[in-house]
Amino acid sequence: MTTEVLPLSAQLEAVLLIAEDPVPEVTLAERLAVPVPEVQQTLRSLAQEYVGTGRGFELREVGGGWRFYTAAAAAEYVERFVLAGQTARLSQAALETLAVIAYQQPVSRGRIAAVRGVNVDGVVRTLLARRLIEEAGVDSEGGAMTYRTTGYFLERLGLRDLSELPPLAPLLPEADEIELS
Repeated sequence: MTTEVLPLSAQLEAVLLIAEDPVPEVTLAERLAVPVPEVQQTLRSLAQEYVGTGRGFELREVGGGWRFYTAAAAAEYVERFVLAGQTARLSQAALETLAVIAYQQPVSRGRIAAVRGVNVDGVVRTLLARRLIEEAGVDSEGGAMTYRTTGYFLERLGLRDLSELPPLAPLLPEADEIELS
């Protein structure tokens, strides 16, 4: 059986169509045996091409890699096919806890509870189950497990990295101003 050599753009499209998570440029380059700069340039060209031709999907760089997404302009058409209630939403408590973790990571449950003023055990379990946060190791001071956001968190928010999080309001207390008693 003779295999036809596809252009790099077609190889990247095929791989990214089956990828469950964003795929880093370095990984794509290694697996396709192509230099990283060539992969970078091809991905950016494809992303521009899809936007320029008004496709129903986009190629985006998020969460440290590249992945296909539905184009924002096609959202209302996609919504027609999504069953009501199929997308699980986070509670206000979960959103608040996730924000504390995102901005103060790595952070322990005790610190999160001090910021929120309530027990966060159940909410942390929910965020772990949804793969939005993960264990980051043990705190050297108190020995408590700490948590951080995941690549999936970045992906769901459409961020490349944590530096793209919006700045906190200037009136919010800094982490060292919050009393843990």
